[in-house]
Amino acid sequence: MHSYDVRLWKVRKRASKASPYQLRWFVNGEEFSERFTTVTLADARRAELLTATRRGEPFDTDTGLPMSEARARTSPTVYQAATDYTRMKWPRHAAKHRASIAEALAVALPTLVDTKRGAPTRAVLRRALYQWAFRFVRDANGELVPRHEAEEPPRDVAAALAWLSAHSLKVANLSDPTRFRPALDAVALLLTGKRAAANPERRKRMVLSNFMRYVVQERGLLDVNPLHRLDSAPPDVGDEIDFRYVPGPALARRLIRAVQQQGARGDFLSTFFGCLYYEAARPAEAAALRDTDLSLPPDTPEAAEEWGEMILTESRPEVGSGWTDDGTPYEIRGLKWRARQATRTVPIPPVYVRMLRRHLATYGTAPDGRLFPATRGGRLRSTEYTEAWQAAREAVLTPQELRTPLADDPYCNRAAGVSLWIAQGLEPAEVARRAGHSVAVLYRFYAKVLRKDQTEANRRIAAALEAPE
Repeated sequence: MHSYDVRLWKVRKRASKASPYQLRWFVNGEEFSERFTTVTLADARRAELLTATRRGEPFDTDTGLPMSEARARTSPTVYQAATDYTRMKWPRHAAKHRASIAEALAVALPTLVDTKRGAPTRAVLRRALYQWAFRFVRDANGELVPRHEAEEPPRDVAAALAWLSAHSLKVANLSDPTRFRPALDAVALLLTGKRAAANPERRKRMVLSNFMRYVVQERGLLDVNPLHRLDSAPPDVGDEIDFRYVPGPALARRLIRAVQQQGARGDFLSTFFGCLYYEAARPAEAAALRDTDLSLPPDTPEAAEEWGEMILTESRPEVGSGWTDDGTPYEIRGLKWRARQATRTVPIPPVYVRMLRRHLATYGTAPDGRLFPATRGGRLRSTEYTEAWQAAREAVLTPQELRTPLADDPYCNRAAGVSLWIAQGLEPAEVARRAGHSVAVLYRFYAKVLRKDQTEANRRIAAALEAPE
């Protein structure tokens, strides 16, 4: 607790040879005192306390000190505060976000130290923090603890954490914002010293900002967030997709056929890539797709050109097993940017209805109904389908095209599908609904395609305005 009820007494001399001068003051009626060897020192200390009262600073009722001093004396280290912050966040967030928090703090904390003498290498410190200090497990009592407290770490990891614990700055030191600047500089660089890409840097900066808000607002360890006092703007991020490298409809179909021609597994994966292209599903959503999520028209000649319907209900993003609660290398969660039980309905064009029907007849499903399991039944791994996609690129693209980012990632199928919908005149709100994001996000990522669509709309409006009565 703190109080503004502070009264200072004059310095008095006591019968003591060691410290004869005593300063007394009262905080909320409680007496506190300090002794000094000379009257000059006692008067200087009284002036400090008097200055604190004149600037309106509250005093701590437990220690009797101005709050700034009390915080400095009892301040935890940045390493301790970061551990508490990560523990608080762990049960509240998805596995990927847990890993992002650990990654950002593992980069920043080695810079927030009082010396570099005897420091382990940056690589060892980063590994010790990322894989051990900020990765939490349940101990024998079911409590969340850092991994290094539940398991015995390698010798170099234990030494690195011991060194950081001894030399980490106190949180109170960050009241000088220049002490925090090295952390901002660190998240902008790779281990090689080269500049990091804009998106990873912004993501790490967001973690640091949130950590500082926790320190200031929730823990009350600082009065002001040092980030707000530093002249350092985050890098600009170009979210808009570069459509020079998004395959058009003909190329997308050729690439999917090239996957299909890679033997039985390629034939299996071609339907997976079809889900990304024809339904604009995210890979994590396609990996979770079940047969019960499909509504296909009758398999009759009369219904050959009828559309089906797909209901996307969950997502299975890949993440290291150390970040999930059950130790699996993926997490079962709701759709991205949606409430946990939200679903998304996407019409299935006849061409993909035929692909799905053939896939089900040839390969069936996993025991839980998933259409695209891994070879041994788990979650389809990105390494597997990415290898198949890269082989298809090499089979379809020219040597010159292979040196560009054209269709360089399986995710480009989703961008190709969405851009096709826009180009064919679907309303932006309907495109956004099918793709599973907001209209604002659609305009941010697909602005170039939408601008072309607006040009055609403007042409039609101009023609109508100039038409005779």
